[in-house]
Amino acid sequence: MKEKDNFLERESGLHRGLTKNQLTMIGLGGAIGTGLFMGSAIAISYAGPGVILSYVIAAFIAVIMMFSLSEMAVAHPTAGSFGVYAEKYLGGWAGFTSRWTYWAAQVIAVGGEAVAVGIYMTYWFPDIPVWVWTLGFGAALLYVNSRSVENFGSIEYWFAMIKVVAIIAFIIFGIAVVLGIGTPAVGFENFIKHDGFLPHGFGGVWMAVLMAIFSFVGVEVIAVTAGEAMDPRSAVPRAMRTMVVRLIIFYFLAMGIMIAVVPWIHAGAKEIAQSPFVLVFDHVGISAAAGIMNFVVLTAALSSMNTNLYMTSRMIFSLSRSSYAPESFGKLNKDGTPVNALLLSSIGVALAALISKISPLAYNYLFGIALFGALYVWLLTLLSHLKFRKQWEQNGGEKLPVRAPLFPFLQIIGIVLIAAILITMGLDTEFWNVSWIIGVPWLVFLTLIYYAKYKKKLSHADSNQSGKTA
Repeated sequence: MKEKDNFLERESGLHRGLTKNQLTMIGLGGAIGTGLFMGSAIAISYAGPGVILSYVIAAFIAVIMMFSLSEMAVAHPTAGSFGVYAEKYLGGWAGFTSRWTYWAAQVIAVGGEAVAVGIYMTYWFPDIPVWVWTLGFGAALLYVNSRSVENFGSIEYWFAMIKVVAIIAFIIFGIAVVLGIGTPAVGFENFIKHDGFLPHGFGGVWMAVLMAIFSFVGVEVIAVTAGEAMDPRSAVPRAMRTMVVRLIIFYFLAMGIMIAVVPWIHAGAKEIAQSPFVLVFDHVGISAAAGIMNFVVLTAALSSMNTNLYMTSRMIFSLSRSSYAPESFGKLNKDGTPVNALLLSSIGVALAALISKISPLAYNYLFGIALFGALYVWLLTLLSHLKFRKQWEQNGGEKLPVRAPLFPFLQIIGIVLIAAILITMGLDTEFWNVSWIIGVPWLVFLTLIYYAKYKKKLSHADSNQSGKTA
């Protein structure tokens, strides 16, 4: 018999209004963002054509995460998602640090997306500062998220639809250019030109994994939406599977076309000034199409911002309902939306506007820090799944409609790969190590807060509750 989930009760009040189709598109919206449309330039600069292998490694880790997370989300459909699973199976400290770290990482990611939006807008309005667009679009998306979850789901559905259709069109156009359908064939020479397929060796491929893995960060949003899905038991695993499969197909084809059409030495860049997707159209002399693609990548960034604001507000809401954040952040408005949590989460936009004025590498730094937080959460999620499966079976839990295959071997491989990526980030002296410079003190700070304020308080509350029950 399925055990009672107390955290489902404490996170009650959220309206279950998201459909299966909306879940899938929200997942795509969260994952297909600047990690692909802009971050791919950084990945290409590291690995050259070998970036394809980088995306293979990143996709493998994402698939492991997808199976593990969807299994737990079906068993425990809650807005706190992986943070709640960490709390339940690894302890209060893990739940506390994972949710607060994910919140901070995604707040920073919102800021990074906001910087990207400003960069995209300079394509048409080069004289208007990036920070103006950052704040303006940030305010608009704050309004969208403050309304009902159905409203958010509908807008995000069409946001995601625009970029999915655009990627498909880009792939069709790219295949025509590469194969010479209606135009001179570009062929595949660029895969081996300029020092070959692996110009920087496997070391370059591995460094590109750091950016490639960020292209898959966002798949976990579907688990977060489980708390507001109409039918989480069937909708969540279905949406997870279809989303990850689509992401893999989109990413590999898009990256392959990009490398084939534009020499990697031109497509790759450490300082991002233009999306490599736009560069493809510029390279073949179709300036109008480049403008259209710029609109698409702009939409992609706005979509990702929209989804990340949703996720961060639900993390704070879950923390509040778990007594790990002020009670006011757990309150809902008449539409069932945690507006106070949303307002707190919107500070990432203001932070991005400030950083974009200070450094031309704002995008790189913001995403380096955000990636540290996301990978920390992924690591705890896989560790949670190891405990979850054991306890679920020992407690006689019902047979779940989705089970992660090759358990626990894939989970252990995923844990090792994520740990290796985190270590690589810390050892990098270019700009990835900023993630450790900020991330490690952040975890130390959270740990001190937890043990000083929350552990004793919650242990005392649990003791009182046990006494009343007895």
